[in-house]
Amino acid sequence: MNKLSMNTELRKQIGNVISGVLIAYAITCIVFIGYAILLTYTNVAENNISLVVTITSIAAVIVAGFDSAKVSMGRGWLWGMIAGLVYAIILLAIMTWVQRGFSMDSRAVTLLILAIAGGGLGGVIGINFKK
Repeated sequence: MNKLSMNTELRKQIGNVISGVLIAYAITCIVFIGYAILLTYTNVAENNISLVVTITSIAAVIVAGFDSAKVSMGRGWLWGMIAGLVYAIILLAIMTWVQRGFSMDSRAVTLLILAIAGGGLGGVIGINFKK
């Protein structure tokens, strides 16, 4: 494989990662807005917010990993993990902005681990989906 085709493949794969992360955030936004509406107009208790955020984030990074890896030539797990990591970094940046400060606490570490693992799982599924 020559250098030009390697650069083209890498750019294509980075585009796939970005696309996967954007899809993951679209899913996240839809679920969060839906849950916010549910909380506003029903008697659903607010004590489940953390669970909804965790489940939504895991599902979203699995989708991001799947989408990132389904058209890759190999290493789906790696591209999925990268997509999960990008998702988590963006989410941590948003959390830092909203909370007006960064703290690498157990919640942030758990988010990173779950996002990377979920993205890797989605990548494994995605790379095998096309076969």
